[in-house]
Amino acid sequence: MSDAIRVLSTLALKGAVHGLVGRYQTAGGARIDADFAPTLALLKRLCAGEAADVVILTREGLDEVVRDGRVVAESCVDLARSWVGIAVRAGATHPDISTEAALRAALLGARSVAYSRLGASGILFAKLIERLGIAADINAKAVIIPQGFTAEKLVTGEADLAVQQISELKQVGGIEVVGPIPYELQTPAVFSAGRMAATHKPAEADRLLRFLASPEVAPALRESGLEP
Repeated sequence: MSDAIRVLSTLALKGAVHGLVGRYQTAGGARIDADFAPTLALLKRLCAGEAADVVILTREGLDEVVRDGRVVAESCVDLARSWVGIAVRAGATHPDISTEAALRAALLGARSVAYSRLGASGILFAKLIERLGIAADINAKAVIIPQGFTAEKLVTGEADLAVQQISELKQVGGIEVVGPIPYELQTPAVFSAGRMAATHKPAEADRLLRFLASPEVAPALRESGLEP
């Protein structure tokens, strides 16, 4: 049996977790073996029986696996919240997205918009363009990826705008985050963590959860684009 703690985490926490691994191990914590994917993809893998010690999901996703008995309810902690934002290729003009009208105009004026089919940001954006009455126009020219980082499509020139959690946009080099979609048009995603009920390392899993929820990791969360 490996001595590493297996973590399944939503993509939104990838930057923060990578930045914190060394600090955790230096403080005496176990080695972390982390795998990252959108929450919906992780839920399917967990339902199929994939094993882990700690999971980091949206709060709604974590509540689902708690109800299924896969995660111990008493272990769950909220780590951070995140807003959906818009990015452009580095050096490109930043469109005005400060209001609903400005965002609508920016989306319609873009040659192509990249967003994800899975994950909290993709679900929110699909509903938003329906609400704005521009879904058909945007989807006719959109680059919709199954999962991963939408901002990569800016670097390749396949899209003018990329939509995703700000913490996910910041994982890609060669792009610039314009800012969040107007706050009144979205609800922040809350990301939470919990211990898998079937883990063989409950004490180490709980130690990692305490570390991730501690005030000392707040700067790393902010740097990655999250709000502790």
